[in-house]
Amino acid sequence: MPVKLLVLAAFVAMIITFGVLGMKRTKTFSDFFLGGGNIGPWMTAFTYGTAYFSAVLFIGFAGKIGWGFGYSGLWIALGNALVGVLGVWWLMGYRIKRMSVEYGVHTVSEFFEKRYQSPFLKLFGSVCIFVFFVPYSAAVFMGLSYLFRATFGIDYTVALVFMGGFTALYLVMGGYRSMSMIDVGFGMIMTVGVVVLLWNTVSQAGGVGNITRALAAINPALTEVVGPPGWWPLFSLVFLTSVAPFAMPQLVQKFYAIRDRRSIRIGMVASTFFALLIGGVGYFVGATTRVFLTPETAPAAFDQGTPVFDALMPELLANVIPEALSVIILLLILSASMSTLAALVLISSSAVAKDLYAGFINRQVTDKRLTLLMRLVSVFFVLLSVILAYLKPSTIVAILGISWGAIGSVFLGPFIWGLFTRKVGKIGAVLSSVTALTVCLVLYIQGVPSPQAGTIGMIVSLVVAPVVSVFAPHRANAR
Repeated sequence: MPVKLLVLAAFVAMIITFGVLGMKRTKTFSDFFLGGGNIGPWMTAFTYGTAYFSAVLFIGFAGKIGWGFGYSGLWIALGNALVGVLGVWWLMGYRIKRMSVEYGVHTVSEFFEKRYQSPFLKLFGSVCIFVFFVPYSAAVFMGLSYLFRATFGIDYTVALVFMGGFTALYLVMGGYRSMSMIDVGFGMIMTVGVVVLLWNTVSQAGGVGNITRALAAINPALTEVVGPPGWWPLFSLVFLTSVAPFAMPQLVQKFYAIRDRRSIRIGMVASTFFALLIGGVGYFVGATTRVFLTPETAPAAFDQGTPVFDALMPELLANVIPEALSVIILLLILSASMSTLAALVLISSSAVAKDLYAGFINRQVTDKRLTLLMRLVSVFFVLLSVILAYLKPSTIVAILGISWGAIGSVFLGPFIWGLFTRKVGKIGAVLSSVTALTVCLVLYIQGVPSPQAGTIGMIVSLVVAPVVSVFAPHRANAR
């Protein structure tokens, strides 16, 4: 335990150091939010990948998906890497960067206003970002708190308060510049961590062959192309987590901040490899929860014989990883989560400070005051997320599903069509955004699982915008 605490203290000191360095170089709103728009390829690749994967993957998704789907959960990892990373960088990266310069915008909501001449769409998008990113951040805090409880025996609430306060301090100090610098270190830690995790998991099981045979003995479908839940639940998870990144504001922001087209080409290769490694190992190890955990060997992971999905991976890590190496896994999940939280907080605070306050309330706000407001709103956002995480309204997977589904429904259609064609106009964009979100939320309220509700909402968003624009006259804002 003293070694873990010592390493954790060093980790905290490293983050604070980078925060101080970033703070010294953060003078303007653009510095705080986009790092001055001059971030290189390796920083961007790591900050994209580490924002994509967090404790939500290693604690919530890997456990629940692995337990239910077995090996077929690896389709999610493949979709995330080839569609959510490679596809986004290849098809969207330079378009997003060019658009941000030509329109002179800092956020996706600002792009909506200028591209569609729609203040309403800017307002609607900003409000949705803040509302639905709070539960997303809460899910990350929940995963971290479960990990601290399993690793250190720290009370869930104490761990939650510590992580909330630390996240607010780290981000408020340096903003995106310090975040991008330290994400390179986070990415390296995650790479080493998943290699250690994979090696120890396979070794403890006696090889991949033994894992496969054990899963097949439990249920042959766990080793098939499509796992026990069937193709539609699996497709929904792949679609939700792989297609939503095409318009997720916290990932789109990375291309606003990247330096140039050459940086995008280099970053594309690096981030795709990173995603394949992180996602592949995460979902593979998640499938082994069926092999390693039973109510007898891991009682904390079960409630009267029923698996507690958010507790599966913490218990697996405690059983599989040797004590001497467990600190590496702790740093792996901490690194993934800190980057994701920082990205979410930055985007959410910009929705309030830049899009709402500077866009509607005080258009003459000074750059200095806007940067200060960003910092204050960041603290407020973390506070709300911590409170929601304390209440634990649902499983991590359900919370993330509705968050990604709702944001994807709001942004996917208007953002993609707005970048690729001039034929989609204001009416089509507004109706696609509002209709898709309504469909997503109604389905979720009626009991449809959140990944499936989100998938349907996102498909509606993509379809409604061009269909309506065929019949509704429009005039796009010229670049």
